Amino acid sequence: MTRRYAILAPDRFATDAKTAHGVVRYGNDEVVVVIDPSLAGKRVSEVMPHLGSDAPIVACVAESLAFAPTALLIGTAPKGGGLAPEWRAALLEAIAAKLEIVSGLHDILDADRELHVAAVAAGTSIWDVREPPDVPLFSGDVYGVPAPIVLTVGNDCAVGKMSAALEVVRAANAAGKNARFVPTGQTGILIAGWGISVDRVISDFAPGAAEQLVLYAAHEGADLIVVEGQGAINHPAYAPVTLALMTGTAPDALILVADPRRAQIESYGTPTLPYAEAIEIHERLLRTTKPAEVVGIALNTQGLSEADARAEIARAHDATGLPADDVVRFGAARFYADIAPMIAKRPPLICGA
Repeated sequence: MTRRYAILAPDRFATDAKTAHGVVRYGNDEVVVVIDPSLAGKRVSEVMPHLGSDAPIVACVAESLAFAPTALLIGTAPKGGGLAPEWRAALLEAIAAKLEIVSGLHDILDADRELHVAAVAAGTSIWDVREPPDVPLFSGDVYGVPAPIVLTVGNDCAVGKMSAALEVVRAANAAGKNARFVPTGQTGILIAGWGISVDRVISDFAPGAAEQLVLYAAHEGADLIVVEGQGAINHPAYAPVTLALMTGTAPDALILVADPRRAQIESYGTPTLPYAEAIEIHERLLRTTKPAEVVGIALNTQGLSEADARAEIARAHDATGLPADDVVRFGAARFYADIAPMIAKRPPLICGA
């Protein structure tokens, strides 16, 4: 199904709209208009040129209809992923215009009586991207996947784990691989058109959900599987989803994704881990189930000058001896060429094996 998105990101598009930015830059569906009254009259190319879009920005749903969208995507989320009360009127207006509502919020909008009844009456639908399917417990079948599996891990949330995974997949495919991106969160699902939002899965079943995603990518014939990471291993709130992905995807290699300016976990004050410590903790944990090593560091240098960005990249390389780069800003071709020789299948720890 091909969609023409109007993205709802009121007063947040330029500052707090990770879902919007990911879909604009990487999505297969066209973004025809953005709704943000604080930026109305501008174009995406003026506000965030690195997203590669010239879509107009308007003030309201009514104005967006002139661009013939077929779906309204909620492009941002408050902490906790709830539906902001002030967005309800915009959703109802979009539903009345027969737009599909696409939401990555934790609140399941199709379970909201008012929105559900309105959508049925208008003959349209609500796609709750985060609503997970039934998944089995982890089985260990992922250990038999022949393709190497790479997982991105981070020093915090929202540092670019998804973007790094997508850029590495692009570079690998350009180098002749049949690489597959595995989406594990709402934005990745919107970009790829499939996946499971692992942070919505009951904790005992989260590794099983992660395993199923890798098995699906392997079934599709991938010879390199790159999994989008979530959270951070020392994040006070989101560490469990990080650990579920580390065990459930059974990676053969890790890419550490970091914002070098972030000294603490956003909103919590917990110190972020230095590169060497982050590498040691991730590798030590996996050494107890299925060993994997960090093969490179992907930095998010957005907001730094080019000179400062390159200095941070050099510092990360000097501190670890690993390939380092900003694969979004400077491209992933060289980075992938440097890490590719280090990506190889590794066996799990099995007693008696």
